Amino acid sequence: MIYLKLIGILIIVVGFALKLDTIAVVIIAGFATALVSDISLMDFLSLIGEAFVKQRLVTIFIVTLPMIGLAERYGMKQQAVHLVDKVKNPTAGKFNMLYLLFREIAGMTSIRIGGHPQFIRPLIEPMTQAAVIASYGKSDTFAEEQVKGHVSAVENIGNFFAQQTFAGSAGVLLIVGALSELGFKVTNVQIALASFPVAIFSLVLGWIWNWRFDQRLNAHFGKKEG
Repeated sequence: MIYLKLIGILIIVVGFALKLDTIAVVIIAGFATALVSDISLMDFLSLIGEAFVKQRLVTIFIVTLPMIGLAERYGMKQQAVHLVDKVKNPTAGKFNMLYLLFREIAGMTSIRIGGHPQFIRPLIEPMTQAAVIASYGKSDTFAEEQVKGHVSAVENIGNFFAQQTFAGSAGVLLIVGALSELGFKVTNVQIALASFPVAIFSLVLGWIWNWRFDQRLNAHFGKKEG
C-alpha cells in the first residue's frame, strides 16, 4: 500500500504528542519509512550520514555549551545585573523592545548573531532577568520562567519575520526557486520588498506584546503604575 510509506509522519506526530526524545523519534520515523519503502539498512544509514554532513552547521551550538557554562560559573548573571542596573528605569519589556529592533535590523542586513544557543541563552536572557531584579528588587521562579519563554519568543519573531527582507538570504532564494518552478516569474528583490511590511508589522506588534509583558510582571509583583 502506498499510504504505508506515510507511517513516518504518524510516528513523528505520536512521538511529539507524547513528548518523547525528538532525535530518537525522527530517526525511528525515518527507519520505519525506509523499511516500508524497500530501502536497505546501509542505504538508510548512508542517507542519514549525507544529511548530517550537509547540515552539520545545525549542530555547531554544541561547541558553545562549554563557553556558556564557564560564563555562568564566573558570574555572568551578576555582571548582567550590574550592567542593566546602570540603565535608567530598566524593565524586561523595554529591554526586549530594543532587542527586537536590533534583531530585525540584523535580519534585514543578513547579520548572523547566533540565535538561541549563542546569543539568547548566554546574553539576552540573563540581562532580561537582571532587568526584572532591577525593576522590582527581586525575582522568583514564576518571573524567571516567564522571562525564559519571552526572550525565546522575541528571538523567533525578530528572526523569522525579518530574515526574508534581505534579497540574498537562503529563504528568499528558496521562495524564488519554488515560485519559478510553478511558473511565477519573480525576483529576489520583489520577495524582499514584499516582506518589509510584514517585518514592520511584527515589530509594532512585538513592542505592544513587550509592553504587555511588563504589565503582567507589574501585576505579579504588585507594582502600581507611575
